[in-house]
Amino acid sequence: MAITSLPPDQAERPWHQRLTLLRHRAGPDAIDIGIAVGCFVVFTVPVLVGAVSGIGSLPAIAALGVAVVAPLIVRRRWPVAALVGVTAVLCLASVLGVRFTPWVSNTGPAFGVAVLTLADLRPRRDSLLATGAALVAICVAALVGMHLHPEQDQDFVQLLIAVPAWLAGDMLRTRRDYRHRIAAQQRHWAEEEERRIRAEERLRVSRDVHDLISHTLSMVAVRSGVARLLIDEQPGEARQALGAIETASRSALNELRRVLAQTREPGQLDDAAEPGLAEIPALVDGLRHDGLIVEYHVTGVPVGYPALLQTTVYRIVQEALTNVVKHAHTARARIEIRQAAHELTVSISDEGPMAEAVGRPDGSGSGLGLIGMRERVSLFGGRFEAGPQPAGGFAVTAYFPIDEDTDVR
Repeated sequence: MAITSLPPDQAERPWHQRLTLLRHRAGPDAIDIGIAVGCFVVFTVPVLVGAVSGIGSLPAIAALGVAVVAPLIVRRRWPVAALVGVTAVLCLASVLGVRFTPWVSNTGPAFGVAVLTLADLRPRRDSLLATGAALVAICVAALVGMHLHPEQDQDFVQLLIAVPAWLAGDMLRTRRDYRHRIAAQQRHWAEEEERRIRAEERLRVSRDVHDLISHTLSMVAVRSGVARLLIDEQPGEARQALGAIETASRSALNELRRVLAQTREPGQLDDAAEPGLAEIPALVDGLRHDGLIVEYHVTGVPVGYPALLQTTVYRIVQEALTNVVKHAHTARARIEIRQAAHELTVSISDEGPMAEAVGRPDGSGSGLGLIGMRERVSLFGGRFEAGPQPAGGFAVTAYFPIDEDTDVR
């Protein structure tokens, strides 16, 4: 099939619409020419060579035989015109009393091929109207032919040819449209899935960057304050604080690079590089060096928790302790991790004043900390509680159900 180029506005359409446009605009190919030649050879040539009887002069038989199949060559590009051409030839043959096929009313496949092509390439309403009009024209011509040539037989066999041909063409069009709709729906689902994955990836990166930057900057702020106060009287302590700032900054920079690298190659996650439950004591020790008294308790029998779950617990502890440093204005905090076969619970609380607890607006927070923790817990189908305590301070508690369906990535 000859392929023609499409204008720029049509080239932007979905592929199945472009294919239909190309089919409509396609020029004759070997199949079209073969169908036309085959119809002429099988149904008209036997009349011309005298193998079967026909009616009319040989030039008239040859001319009408060629004329009735010629429109089939352009049937895919101009299906309506092809049907009109075939119909016109059949009507003319009836009026002239020429039989260019061996059978009554010039029975042959040309009319059926034209009807099938029209029903295949045009909307149902248009093809029905065009086919109905063609049948009416053929019937009227047959009645006129019966009046002009009473010695010749006429019938309405074209109706019997048109009905199955139209049904077959309409079935092809319906099946093609159905495949196109399925393909379009699959593309839509794929696009939605891609958007969902990208949104989840952006959310994950946002949480990781927030946790990392918030915790590191809080520690830097505390230790830089210590260094400023001690730089004159206790330069050794000041140098130690500055060294801790340098170490924390380098560590945060490396982790930030790792997080950003994952945005370039999502799915290439290195679970070994992600912090887990084993890294929580080091996190707590770092804050103790900043002057915060942290009680850390682990109860229960350890279970082989998934790496992603352990990282989530670490990030929640990290964010909660960062909020304690930034907002609670207290010197004491408590972390408790309760391990069980069916549930992992982590609780972080402080003894700061209730009015200054985490979650109360003080103009210094972004408001993303608690939201991020809640989102992390929800990924595992767990529960998250955060709020001021009756005795003062603020508490954050996360409950993670452990079962066979827990994500183990």
